[in-house]
Amino acid sequence: MSSDEQSSGRQDNPETARTVGQLVKYSREVNQSKTVDEVGTYALEATVHVMDGHPSPTVTEVHQGELRVLESMSPQLESGSEAAAIARHTYETGQTVILPGASTSVNYTTEDTVVVSAVDFGIDEPTDDLTIAAPSVYSDEMGEIGTIMTARWSTLASVEEHHVKPLEYLADHVATALNNIRSRERLERARNDLEKRKEMIEVYDRLLRHDLGNDLQVISGFSDALLNLVDDDDRTTEYAEKIHRTANEAADLVDRVGDLVKTLEQDGELQSRALEPILSDVVDTVDTKFEHLSIEYDPADFDYQVFAGDLLDSIFTNILSNAAVHNDDEITVEVYAEEPTPDTVVVGFADDGKGIAEEVRDEIFQMGKKGPESEGTGLGMGLTRALTESYGGTVDVRDSDQGGADFRVRLDRA
Repeated sequence: MSSDEQSSGRQDNPETARTVGQLVKYSREVNQSKTVDEVGTYALEATVHVMDGHPSPTVTEVHQGELRVLESMSPQLESGSEAAAIARHTYETGQTVILPGASTSVNYTTEDTVVVSAVDFGIDEPTDDLTIAAPSVYSDEMGEIGTIMTARWSTLASVEEHHVKPLEYLADHVATALNNIRSRERLERARNDLEKRKEMIEVYDRLLRHDLGNDLQVISGFSDALLNLVDDDDRTTEYAEKIHRTANEAADLVDRVGDLVKTLEQDGELQSRALEPILSDVVDTVDTKFEHLSIEYDPADFDYQVFAGDLLDSIFTNILSNAAVHNDDEITVEVYAEEPTPDTVVVGFADDGKGIAEEVRDEIFQMGKKGPESEGTGLGMGLTRALTESYGGTVDVRDSDQGGADFRVRLDRA
């Protein structure tokens, strides 16, 4: 049989279609699973009951670039154990790997499959066991994710299309289901983290308003009275003015923290929202507010739906305004969208300003942290990160190609 005839698999097309058709029912169960364990269980059932020859299956999860056995019917593998050598080889090559038995002929190959020998895995004596491993792996912001579906037959006369294609089909559905579950878990963790932050902020807010707020009123009142009593002593007047000014600034900070708490409490539930109208309104508003700021922006690049709350515009406003506030000279910000993945989109803000020192980049997203030359409260970028993560996204900053800062907001697509 020629290689073209092997690749076409014309004689096996009806059998392949029948097998894939029977897998459809299981793929629905896989996609509706609530946990990764359920995904693994349905994948095993599908392989055993539907695949020709009833092979022993193994589901290996790829999560953040690490491989572990999710579920297996092979006695040598347990849930949570390291991936088998053939699964790792499949992951590294990105191809479907066929390890035929001593008496197995391979009658189906494509450019996406590779046939290996027992020697490649350190097996001295070939056995009658046949193993096929099919990958479905892709990358997102958290690293490489997906699955390796492996099926092992104790004996099989030949490898045909209906042994390979259905396994690849099942791997794709398992990978999609695992990614959806992991994304939901990540979003839930982000929500929980935000709730904890809210609780802590609310505690601080009550303490500040009740205890510190009252004390600041006393200080401000007495310092104001002191200013009216001193006449000729310039140093005393200077000190009294500093006390009065500092007390008022601290009271203003207390009010800002209170406003932040109210802002977080009022944010609505996550919904599918059109990105472009929200971003366009922010660009128009900020561009009007700062005369020395120029914004390069094409609305057509942002025709996406994303999951977010009511305060998505605050994320973009904080970043754009931050560029203008911290750069006194003329500054240009390019608002861009990276090539999206099936699950996420990145909105970037790259400016040609003075940039952000590498040693303080992580700190600027902490509540209350600010740069040494900043006159702000340090709450803007902290709020930006808190909101973005509560929507299941991420925000980071790097050097822009223009020598300034490049803020990148990654959001889940709806």
